[in-house]
Amino acid sequence: MGHSNDREVTFSIVTCSDTRDLNQDDAGYALEKLIQDKGWKVLSHVIVKDDVDEISAAIVDGADVQRADVVLTCGGSGLSPRDVTPEATRMVCEREVPGIAEGMRAHSMQITPYAMLSRAICMQRGTCIVVNLPGSTKAATENWEAIEGVLPHAVSMMAREGH
Repeated sequence: MGHSNDREVTFSIVTCSDTRDLNQDDAGYALEKLIQDKGWKVLSHVIVKDDVDEISAAIVDGADVQRADVVLTCGGSGLSPRDVTPEATRMVCEREVPGIAEGMRAHSMQITPYAMLSRAICMQRGTCIVVNLPGSTKAATENWEAIEGVLPHAVSMMAREGH
């Protein structure tokens, strides 16, 4: 195995929205393109309602059925009563990875003070990392920029390939 940044990383995208369908999932498709631009693979891309059980089930499917290295959730991490993505993530994951969420917020704070209103978290489910991204295309893309560089190393570490 070469340097961890040469590794192909696989993804499952879960967009959480009561109002959009796949045809209107601009943020999800922007993420898909950014992933493919890195030479990585999107194994699945779904839209679920802002519902704890639906989001949890989609995360489990991405991690356990699709066997993605990374599940990216998109949306549902703000302050509205329907924003339940972090809760759904906690229900089906074992260990927090706070530095990734902190890194995203720190990066976004350079752009807008509203970044501090994000409740996004990052956790591990087995050897899969689950990252909550914002729902807007602009914010999701900005957060992606903050984390894309560390993902291959994170995936290698979870696969016990060392540092």
